[in-house]
Amino acid sequence: MKTNIIVNLQHEAVHQWTDCDLEEVLFLKFPHRHIFHICMKKEVTHDDRDIEIIMLKRQANQFLEDTYPKTFGDMSCEMIAKELLTVFELDYCSVLEDNENGAEVWQ
Repeated sequence: MKTNIIVNLQHEAVHQWTDCDLEEVLFLKFPHRHIFHICMKKEVTHDDRDIEIIMLKRQANQFLEDTYPKTFGDMSCEMIAKELLTVFELDYCSVLEDNENGAEVWQ
């Protein structure tokens, strides 16, 4: 049996896809705002947890505020998820734009 803790959070920022060459969505080349909905899962090895859920959420919020206070630049949802997966040694991370479309990454 495996157990994960789950942290859900939101981060408001802009991003753009500067290299977009798809005529139908060329507006993505320009900075546009989203509420990024992030779900992080991390395996724990016992029922008293290896890391407290609230502490992980605070650390993730602080990381995002310090590193990406207003913009993710050219980062896609996939790139954001992969960075969070690496920084926080997660087992799973999803990043959705406005809780609709996005990406998920897991190990």
